[in-house]
Amino acid sequence: MAVTNGCDLNCGEVYKSLLIAVAKGLIAEATIDKAVTRLFTARFRLGMFDPPERVPYASIPIEVNDSAEHRALALQMAEESIVLLKNEGLLPLPKTLKKIAVVGPNADDPVVLLGNYNGFPSVSVTPLEGIRRKVGDDVEVAYARGCGIRSKDTSGFAAATAAARDADVVIAVMGLSQLIEGEEGQQEGVEGGERSTGDRVDIGLPGVQEALLDAVQATGRPVVVVLLNGSAVAATWAEAHAAALVELWYPGEEGGTALADVLFGDTNPAGRLPVTFYRSVDDLPPFREYRMEGFTYRYFHGEPLYPFGFGLSYTKFAYSDLVPDKTSFDAGEALQVAVTVKNVGARAGDEVVQLYLKDRHASVPVPVRQLAGFRRVHLAPGEARKVTFTIMPRQMSVILDDGRRVIEPGVFELFVGGGQPGTGAPGASAVVEVAGSAPREVVSG
Repeated sequence: MAVTNGCDLNCGEVYKSLLIAVAKGLIAEATIDKAVTRLFTARFRLGMFDPPERVPYASIPIEVNDSAEHRALALQMAEESIVLLKNEGLLPLPKTLKKIAVVGPNADDPVVLLGNYNGFPSVSVTPLEGIRRKVGDDVEVAYARGCGIRSKDTSGFAAATAAARDADVVIAVMGLSQLIEGEEGQQEGVEGGERSTGDRVDIGLPGVQEALLDAVQATGRPVVVVLLNGSAVAATWAEAHAAALVELWYPGEEGGTALADVLFGDTNPAGRLPVTFYRSVDDLPPFREYRMEGFTYRYFHGEPLYPFGFGLSYTKFAYSDLVPDKTSFDAGEALQVAVTVKNVGARAGDEVVQLYLKDRHASVPVPVRQLAGFRRVHLAPGEARKVTFTIMPRQMSVILDDGRRVIEPGVFELFVGGGQPGTGAPGASAVVEVAGSAPREVVSG
């Protein structure tokens, strides 16, 4: 079925069974030939069968991988992906602090900077190293790991609280590791002899990490929580108690540099969540439920901890003049939408302008809303810019029970802003109508 429907390549062992399928008459050799032809055409076009002198990529020396240009790109990627989830005015930090306490299992581990299927950098800047480089010798930076990622051992709490007790601020670097989250069936050795199967049964901070946060907060020092993780974490402790919460993900070799740039204001954060951060697995359907209802921002009706598309900045933005190029149009026509976004704060910064679409009158179940486009724009204080999106007909279509993709007459809600509608994000809304009396089938576009 997979080959017949166009899946030419299998990452695994399953397609060995095609020989049996041919013998049983379940698939024709000609169908397999078509898949093989497409695969080898791609390989030939990549130059995989040409002599090296004819392949421009073959002449690139290995040193280019670890060049200054690529390290600069790694830093840019890390900075632009950082999401500021909470800030009670503590960030950005001044560089005139006397003492900073850095604690947590992910504060000084270069391995956790990397994701699965990764290369290995020659130099890795951990959060601890990035902070030390940023403040230099004039600021004391005390470090204590405190605990492991999912260990139950609390013997390191005393060192962490001692470091925090007379610090101006505590930066607690918590989260997950690719050693405990990955593909289902993945086996990795982790601390304490435990082994991981890739999937997590809970989305909270594992081990005694929250207990460590309680301990350092009890010192009375303001706490900035930094998360390193690849999937959503129910950071409910940070949402309730931390002075600031920063999502760093698995940021790569320059992750610590990027974090320090954001913490001390040399970079204005503008990342947005590409997934929903839920409060608990109790808010979700069973893991084995394969219907979309209740999953992702498109079908989740509850209140998330932090919604898809969310992210804060050190400045503020305002939206106005959301203007569709037409308010009523025939099915099959594209729609152009323009909006004005302005930096109304005191700092330059990026804004991620997001367009959401909702079908009010669909005859079949449709998403609560869906992202239909986004633009990242840089604006100086007081600067305004007109941002334009084009909504293609396919984005306004639905799939009927008989499998046909059609555009139905009806009303669509548009929202353009710095996040989803109804989440407190600034934005502007409008309503447009697809005219007509019958659905129109979408062939392409």
